[in-house]
Formats: sequence, structure tokens, C-alpha cells
Amino acid sequence: MGVADDLGYHHRRPNRAQAAIQALASTKPGAWAFSKTVRHLDDAVTRLTHGRHTVPELLAGLPVLDLTTTGRKSGQPRTSHLISIPIGTDLALLGTNFGQPKTPAWVLNLEADPNASVRYRDATVSVRARPATGEERAQVMARSAGIYGGYKKYEQRVTGRTVRVFVLETAV
Repeated sequence: MGVADDLGYHHRRPNRAQAAIQALASTKPGAWAFSKTVRHLDDAVTRLTHGRHTVPELLAGLPVLDLTTTGRKSGQPRTSHLISIPIGTDLALLGTNFGQPKTPAWVLNLEADPNASVRYRDATVSVRARPATGEERAQVMARSAGIYGGYKKYEQRVTGRTVRVFVLETAV
């Protein structure tokens, strides 16, 4: 068993309204707007529903997991809401940051300390992140297009940095 199995993490096919929201979020203005608002809305929805629902799940049909890393500067726990791509029985994360120019902080935190935890609904697993191999990266990018088309668009918009891809494995 891997991280995906341990968490019960899986994707469902979005309905038409969710597919339309995904298409909007894939655009440059949509991605910018979502990058500024989803986290705050998601915190509220998660709190109100006792962790049963998230904004991306409700609006776009995308399950969200919480990645908790150690802040590279502060040493404090830092939690990010992310969509993950199943790869075998493990999960992969893409550091797209909605196609924005800056590398997301969680990526830098994982590079400084690859030990983290992930939570999906009621399940939490300790993980160790590692950079995806070239073959894994290609597999993750191919799978991500079928889960959320925005990833490919985000990667195309990112310039001046490489979108990092991590594989999360159960910590031993």
C-alpha cells in the first residue's frame, strides 16, 4: 500500500459545471483570481464542513489534500491545500503555483526538509518527498492532463523557473 491508498485519495470525473470551473481556473485571469482567493475560501469551507468538503472539490470536482511541511526559515509547521496526482500507489505534487512566476513556498520547504505529513479528510500519513525522476515526471504530467487541464497550461505560462514535481512516499 502507498500514500494514495492509505489516505483513500482518488479523483472522480467532474460534472459539466465543474469542468467549466476547471476551464475558467486554467485561464491566466482565472488562475490569478483563484490563486488569491481559494485558500481563504477553502479554510472557511473546510472549517464549516468539519473537513468533509473543500472549495476545489465542490466547484471543480478536485479533491484537496493538506500538505504540512516545516518552514525552511521559521521551523514552524506550514500547511498548504494541494491537488495531488496518483502515481502507482503513491501521490505526486506539482509546484505550479497556478502558473504564477514564483515558486510556491511549500516546494522550497520540501527541498529544505523532505519530511512532511498529508491529510485527506480524516486520514493523515507521514511522508517523505523526493523529486520525481524524468520518467515519473513524464508520467505525472501525462496523468495530470486527464485530471485537471490547468496543469499543462500553468506549466506553459511559467517562465524563469522549473515546475518541480515531487513524489510522496510513506515515511518509514
